[in-house]
Amino acid sequence: MTTIRVLIADDQVMVRQGFTVLLNAEPGIEVVGQAVDGNDAVTKVGELDPDVVLMDIRMPGLGGIEATRRITAAPEATTKVLVLTTFDLDEYVYEALRAGASGFLLKDASATELAHAVRVVGTGEALLAPNITKRLIAEFSRVTDTPHAPLKGRIGNLTERETEVLSLIAQGLANGEIAQRLVVAEQTVKTHVGRILVKLNLRDRTQAAIHAYETGLVRPAGY
Repeated sequence: MTTIRVLIADDQVMVRQGFTVLLNAEPGIEVVGQAVDGNDAVTKVGELDPDVVLMDIRMPGLGGIEATRRITAAPEATTKVLVLTTFDLDEYVYEALRAGASGFLLKDASATELAHAVRVVGTGEALLAPNITKRLIAEFSRVTDTPHAPLKGRIGNLTERETEVLSLIAQGLANGEIAQRLVVAEQTVKTHVGRILVKLNLRDRTQAAIHAYETGLVRPAGY
């Protein structure tokens, strides 16, 4: 079993220690360090090269959003960021997703939910709890910019089928659900998703969903 190496970034010592104890008790997960703020997180990512950073959004000095942006900005960056928040409709969470985070987790999550989230992100997946992330993206795409008119046709150099898959990703569907909707094999969907990420230069499914909303391919409910 490959061990997922985790860095915990939070300005509250009790949160850091609590998550450390919970995660170190899980098989296949190891907490390799703690950071007290965003600057410390960026530095320790460079030193420790963790697979996943649990990143608090609100920290003194350099906050979690800018720290996430710096950690994920490099083309060769492999560390994934899982942002921590107290409320699931926190406007800063949306900005963190735009900055490169792969998902978010509530601070009151159970030990099981915490470990599951780390494993999902650590193995290269994204869009934790698709229905919640979808709702958050839709909610805050309302207030970021003037809504785009719905797109007709394709996005960039995506094929029609890839554009269709992108739309379904943004609607919160998992690969298996997309496969059922399109009546194709799940492996075919995985191939389409990979090509979408490469063609649009996106990190993961979360970034793809945000892109779909921001380009007007998908409209939030109510528009």
